[in-house]
Amino acid sequence: MGKDTGHGGPDATDATDARDARDAADTAGPAGTPGERPGAGPRPATTPKAVGIVWGLLILNTLGSAGAKTIIPLPRSLIQMVTMGALVAAFALALALNLRLRIRPSAYLFLLTLLLVPSVISSMQLESGFGALFRCTRLGLFVGTLWLLSRWWDGSPTFVRHHIRMYFAVLGSVAAGAVISPGAALPEVYGGRLVGALWPLTPPQIGQYAAVIIGLTTLLLLGRRTDRTSAAVVIVPSLVLLALTHTRTATLGLLIGLALAIGSLILTSAAARRFFTWAVLVCVVAAVAFSSALQAWFLRGQSQENFSNLTGRAKVWDALLAAPRSTSEYLFGVGLGDKSFGGLPIDNSWLAVYHEQGLTGTALVAAAIIVLGGVALLRPPSLPRACAIFLVSYCAIASYTEAGLGDASPYLLHLAVAASLLATPAPAPPRPVPWAPRRRTPRRTPGSEVT
Repeated sequence: MGKDTGHGGPDATDATDARDARDAADTAGPAGTPGERPGAGPRPATTPKAVGIVWGLLILNTLGSAGAKTIIPLPRSLIQMVTMGALVAAFALALALNLRLRIRPSAYLFLLTLLLVPSVISSMQLESGFGALFRCTRLGLFVGTLWLLSRWWDGSPTFVRHHIRMYFAVLGSVAAGAVISPGAALPEVYGGRLVGALWPLTPPQIGQYAAVIIGLTTLLLLGRRTDRTSAAVVIVPSLVLLALTHTRTATLGLLIGLALAIGSLILTSAAARRFFTWAVLVCVVAAVAFSSALQAWFLRGQSQENFSNLTGRAKVWDALLAAPRSTSEYLFGVGLGDKSFGGLPIDNSWLAVYHEQGLTGTALVAAAIIVLGGVALLRPPSLPRACAIFLVSYCAIASYTEAGLGDASPYLLHLAVAASLLATPAPAPPRPVPWAPRRRTPRRTPGSEVT
């Protein structure tokens, strides 16, 4: 982000992106990625603008097709055609940008690739129908596109900026729907919580997008990679939308993730120390002065019993764990499905992965989280490290009440951004040596020596 608006949103400036690419040389190694594969060559001097388009298409693919009723009814088949078409277009464009298939080895992407194995094995049994094989194909294209984009993972905040721009555009559509039709955007069926009136987005989705870009923009502001005006343009409306969604998971993920990320900068950043001090004071004052209002917002009018069993989630979880399973289902699951059990949403990433991809998939997803988190903790304090800590901690917190870590989803994109921040910059191309004429030594003829 910066003072000059660019091609992607309020925080897009080519000059800033170029500075980020130069500053990336100060960051440390990758999330299990020692550098480019042999023969990949030096990294490109700049990231093509079309990479941002590919990232936007990936985000469009993960928006989903089920949600609230929109102002203009959109058939689910049409939405699925748009989202799947966006993924195919993203893969094709990424391949066109990287025809030589230059990639950056990444432990995160390697584990996602391994995740395809239990997914295919379980889906081939067709317990979840032919849709499971379709979802496996989608996951394969999704991971393949990330591999193609890994060429431009250099430890700079470039993909953070793409992330903020694209999700800010999504939130802009939510705000536009609320202005056009407040009744459709705040329906009674969702308890008056904000939903997508132009595109079918649920309150947890909107809360997730708002929380992620609020956290990332705050960290860019503390790292002096954006100015206060540009940051306020993103943070203030996103906070309003987050409050209207009444999403507890996103709010807690934002607060805890920012606390951990800013805590990693306290020893090296005076701005982080000041922000942390003021944030603690504001939270204490708000907790004392508005305790009843905050409690009412947090409970959302639910009874203590309904709140204690997590709005009915605990009953689904108990039934899923108690269901009999064969050895194959224990190891590889029942195949990729719609993250539901008995017709009810699972709403837990770990149980959803266990149900669909078995213990093998659960171990691979846990390994991906542990690798990213471990590498981030081992890095020296820096802005990319702080952003990675925020994203990994947010996904870990949200995984308790949201599904998505085992399939193509925004959570995998959040973690991909974290992996790009933890990547080691590839060696810069060698500078050409300036040409200089050679000095010619005069020939000596026999007898010309001076005695």
